[in-house]
Amino acid sequence: MSSLPHIEFLNRKTPPHISTMILLTGLSALAMNIFLPSLPSMAAHFETDYAVMQLSVGLYLGFSGILQLFIGPLSDKFGRRPIILGGLFLFLLATLGCIYAPTAESFLIFRMLQAVIAVAMVLTRAVVRDIAPQDEAASLMGYITMGMAVVPMLGPAVGGIFAQWFGWQSNFWILIALGVFALWLAYADMGETAPKSDQTVLGQFSQYPELLKSPRFWGYCLATALSAGSFFAYLGGAPYVGSEVFGLDPATLGFFFGAPAIGYMAGNFLTGKLATRYGINILVAWGCVFNALGCALSLAVIWMGYGTIYSFFGFMTFVGLGNGLTIANGTVGMLSVRPHLAGTASGLGGSMMIGGGACLSALAGAVLTPGSGADPLLWLMLICSLLGLVAIAYVIYRQRQIGL
Repeated sequence: MSSLPHIEFLNRKTPPHISTMILLTGLSALAMNIFLPSLPSMAAHFETDYAVMQLSVGLYLGFSGILQLFIGPLSDKFGRRPIILGGLFLFLLATLGCIYAPTAESFLIFRMLQAVIAVAMVLTRAVVRDIAPQDEAASLMGYITMGMAVVPMLGPAVGGIFAQWFGWQSNFWILIALGVFALWLAYADMGETAPKSDQTVLGQFSQYPELLKSPRFWGYCLATALSAGSFFAYLGGAPYVGSEVFGLDPATLGFFFGAPAIGYMAGNFLTGKLATRYGINILVAWGCVFNALGCALSLAVIWMGYGTIYSFFGFMTFVGLGNGLTIANGTVGMLSVRPHLAGTASGLGGSMMIGGGACLSALAGAVLTPGSGADPLLWLMLICSLLGLVAIAYVIYRQRQIGL
């Protein structure tokens, strides 16, 4: 029997409807990847190197990671609703800055500021944990992220087509339109779900040591961050592999680029169906296994001399499947270690995941050089996946040790 509270769509006095949470998380994902097939043409537009424009991924993720350290405690103090509304408004301003940026340097500054949209993903996770117990929260999280998985699957494909027809700026006009709609919907539908805190803002930040002293919090964080890290490395390296190794144009690259999202949708569907039956730890472990399997199979095919565009992007569906199992369940695990600090835990865990992703995205761009092929990227992704498996194995061991 469901223990969720009563929810009415477009009622600001009840928790947000699942469709609102899907849009908010989807917009956050879309802002990250819709323009990636356009990076080569953007480099030409700003008369700079591809490596400079590729920083738009790493800098965005890095600033997002820093912001998430503040988003969680602020939302625990002031509530989820005002922080989300303020973040969406600032996101719209930053996106306009990206469109009209005169130089690559100014574009990168506004691109960093776009990372404020992280409030949508961080606080949607916190809202889910506010209104549901652990395993039911994992199930609900799975359905939300399954719905928004369509966004990264279609985003690069649509972005590549629009960039080819109307120029790279059209990608950011799409974000403007969706951002305005998301702001209206959040205002009309998102009731407050966080209990009021009597702590000062500084007091909220002082809660971080309580989380950082928990081995299980670290285990969930590392399992989630490392599994997601393989995908962030893909984000940083796949545009180069697609354009330079396989010679794809932006529209074709966008079509193939969304392959992991097919697996991601399947992984989140399985989370929604299986979380309450098997528990979050088992699903996180299987997610890490599938993640590693996709990378290992792709490497094996390349070593045998049969590597193609279809094998490289096709095996990325396993990476998506693994992330679909790992991220939703691992996130709920992080938020469940100290339920009264759900917003803080979401921000801190998200910061670790995104910050690590920024480093891995930049590293992926650095290891891919002319003549290297896709091998360095796949090795980087495989190592992240295997380390994530070690982290969740420690969580399982720790819980048995303390009798949970």
